[in-house]
Amino acid sequence: MNPVEIEEAVSNLALEPFDAAEFPFQFLIAFDNPATTIKRLRTGSTNQSDVPGGVLQRNNIHIATCAPGAVDDTLKALRDSPKTASAKAKFIVATDGAWFQAEDLNGGGTVACTYAEFPDHFGFFLPLAGITTVKEIRESSFDVKATGRLNKLYVQLLKENPDWASIERQHDMNHFMARLIFCFFAEDTDIFLTEGLFIKTVEQMSAGDAAMTHEVIGEIFRAMDTKPADREAADLPRYASKFPYVNGQLFSGSTEAPRFSKVARSYLMHIGSLNWRKINPDIFGSMIQAVTDEDERGSLGMHYTSVPNILKVLNPLFLDDLREKLVEAGDSPQKLLNLRKRMARIRVFDPACGSGNFLVIAYKAMREIEFEINKRRGEPDRRSDIPLTNFRGIELRDFPAEIARLALIIAEYQSDVTYRGQKEAIAEFLPLGAENWITCGNALRLDWLSVCPPTGTGVRVTSDDLFQTPLDQAEIDFENEGGETYICGNPPYKGRNKKEEDQKSDLFALLGSRTDKHKSLDYVAAWFVKLSDFMRYVPNAGGAFVATNSICQGEQVPILWPIVFSAGQRISFAHRSFRWANLASNNAGVTVVIVGLSSQDGPRFIYDDGQRKEVGVIGPYLAAGSDQVVQPLQKPIGDRPQMYIGNMAKDGGHLIFEQSEKKDLLGKHAVPSSLIKDFWGAQEVISGVPRCCLWLIDADLNLVLENDFVRSQVDKVAKFRRESKAPSTRDKAPISHRFVQLSPASGKTAIIIPAITSENRDYLPVTVASDGAVIGHKCYAIYDQPLWVMSLIASRLHWVWIGTVCARLELRFSYSNTMGWNTFPVPSLTQQNKADLIRCAENIVLAREAHFPATLGDLYEPNDMPEDLRRAHEANDELLERIYIGRRFRNDTERLEKLFELYSKMTTKPGGPTKVAA
Repeated sequence: MNPVEIEEAVSNLALEPFDAAEFPFQFLIAFDNPATTIKRLRTGSTNQSDVPGGVLQRNNIHIATCAPGAVDDTLKALRDSPKTASAKAKFIVATDGAWFQAEDLNGGGTVACTYAEFPDHFGFFLPLAGITTVKEIRESSFDVKATGRLNKLYVQLLKENPDWASIERQHDMNHFMARLIFCFFAEDTDIFLTEGLFIKTVEQMSAGDAAMTHEVIGEIFRAMDTKPADREAADLPRYASKFPYVNGQLFSGSTEAPRFSKVARSYLMHIGSLNWRKINPDIFGSMIQAVTDEDERGSLGMHYTSVPNILKVLNPLFLDDLREKLVEAGDSPQKLLNLRKRMARIRVFDPACGSGNFLVIAYKAMREIEFEINKRRGEPDRRSDIPLTNFRGIELRDFPAEIARLALIIAEYQSDVTYRGQKEAIAEFLPLGAENWITCGNALRLDWLSVCPPTGTGVRVTSDDLFQTPLDQAEIDFENEGGETYICGNPPYKGRNKKEEDQKSDLFALLGSRTDKHKSLDYVAAWFVKLSDFMRYVPNAGGAFVATNSICQGEQVPILWPIVFSAGQRISFAHRSFRWANLASNNAGVTVVIVGLSSQDGPRFIYDDGQRKEVGVIGPYLAAGSDQVVQPLQKPIGDRPQMYIGNMAKDGGHLIFEQSEKKDLLGKHAVPSSLIKDFWGAQEVISGVPRCCLWLIDADLNLVLENDFVRSQVDKVAKFRRESKAPSTRDKAPISHRFVQLSPASGKTAIIIPAITSENRDYLPVTVASDGAVIGHKCYAIYDQPLWVMSLIASRLHWVWIGTVCARLELRFSYSNTMGWNTFPVPSLTQQNKADLIRCAENIVLAREAHFPATLGDLYEPNDMPEDLRRAHEANDELLERIYIGRRFRNDTERLEKLFELYSKMTTKPGGPTKVAA
């Protein structure tokens, strides 16, 4: 269940007669507990509650009903219950059917309300359904509730008006919904002067026949598109003439409404009964996006970007500077006036604006600062100098684009009410302005300068219906000479292998003439290129986007960032990798970075784990001290052995066996021992137990034919490959006796490193295998080399380097030889250095063996690493770091700065290392 479905279930529960015995179970059902869980709780097999009338669900909730007036005592009993603690309950709830109280035992939050009001706090309990929440959702259920009700109406209207569901009329339907939302908001906030005017009029005029609903609404819409001077000639019905002139192009064009059945009309009435004063444009806009997108409705109520996350972009981009200037201005009238004039010329531009979250948050934050200026100047009632047209956006889909403009209109009205009062806000709200500053179109195909030019007038082209946010927009007359422009947003991510065909085409159109490697970029990379191009022509500009962290790692860095830097931009601030997870089931979320660009000199800041650090230079890997771009190399820097990727089987599981099966292979199936080798893949390295494999080379074909078991396994491999969807795999069916890709090298011993490893470990889990083992393709190996090589790989220095320059899967390290090993800068090592490093590597191996049968996975758990193993690694680090700088490094930042310094020296020498061919 998504949040909207849960809210509806909770609301329905509150409407039913209170049943003390049944309530705990129905409450849990409302939060998506499966029938089997409820059955076990009912029978008592899993209900360990020690409170009368209680139900205890382990790791979740302890809930109890009680006699009238006993809620306080019951909640205390739940809090003090030993069972509550031992079962690790997250919540306690007590109710008598009249009063309702709850506590979050982990977060410390509380709920106390009448029983009828507890659905308003449903967000407080969303963790019961495995859904993490943000503060705004916990505090108000209105936006989720409104989204759910609008979704029901939307789906029902499409069902009853199939022609409106067509591609040709989809925009009409979406525009109709935007008009409804405005009417609901306007009638509850006194904009229509009479509270409930819209829904009461529709209810009264269509009471006898629901089929008249669309005609009534159409006439109301027509009234709001008719100026006072034209009303007599318009011959409006008396009920419609009560509505004010709104226009602003919101009600221009066709006023047709879809037909309503009794069911659809009842949904409309239900929506109108909500208190739309509670609407929060920060939340509502992004949630409502899913209503009109069939593919997104399953996650209804999930589409939300939290204000704190948005401010991670906006604060360092420009809001922090405005607040600092406000502090510096103090009570100086002139300094305050200068700051206000500056703010009036600031434009905020989101070229992937969705429903306008970033623009709304930026507008509200600037209004708050402006109000403080006006208050200090003794002008608290002054009309805002910050025009909405300064908050511009581009959005691919028309409905979110409409909602973005509507959200900004609502935010302006709410800000006026807050800072100037209801009377002044209403007096100046209508009619809406006719300007349109949110463009509907493909941001990667549009010229951003036409949407947000550096100075003077705005968008150049016209449209008949401005509010419908067409690609071509009306000219906006606004002088912005000398003003600042800030570009921000959260563009679509789409990893390099998940891009759709039109997105690949967008990248080619933008980057095809600049690099032949554009296919290797995430889709979001294109926004940084467009941003750097835009900023070349716009003075006083800065920009920042949320992006997948992969654009600052591995092979994407040398493709993307030289293009950005060549446009004269540098990284002005950055948030290192963090989870962009706001309202998600099972903690789902994407790992992102935030990167800010500027061509101006000034302080640069890196944000990491809640800390801010000022640095001189921020590189494309979001590391301080160097903007060096690391290129993949075919051979290692310096005098180090070559590292090779392992062997890829693509065998359908028919050539690789568990170690326990080796006895049967040798005995029962009489497989020659020469054909069986240990097999080490990534999992085997971590577990410390290799599997085994049939290692058959072309010279072994006679042995294959002589052994029935081996021949049958080879036949199975051939069948698997022939039936593969991948042409490259099908092509390997004729050589089904061997792996499809063989490593360029092998040996008697191998130093092995898994390709994917957890970033939570303090060291990389490198190990050694002997007896000519076969290394799988999810590992890299160095063959027949002394252990000083292992010492380098096992060092903290190497961990820091590959964590910076190699790609990542989410946050996990994705190791590679060309980026991780070949580029790793190592000073020249003497024979004594190597001997000392061999001793350190041996001590690491001995420390591991002392804890047999613990696996590498066990031994390298960050909080459970054995002390002797940690000391062995630290001794290795101390020895190696003294080779680098004569002492231990103070921290990872210092390590990285030294590594980049060495890398720069080693790669700029004449006849330096060779890059990997394109």
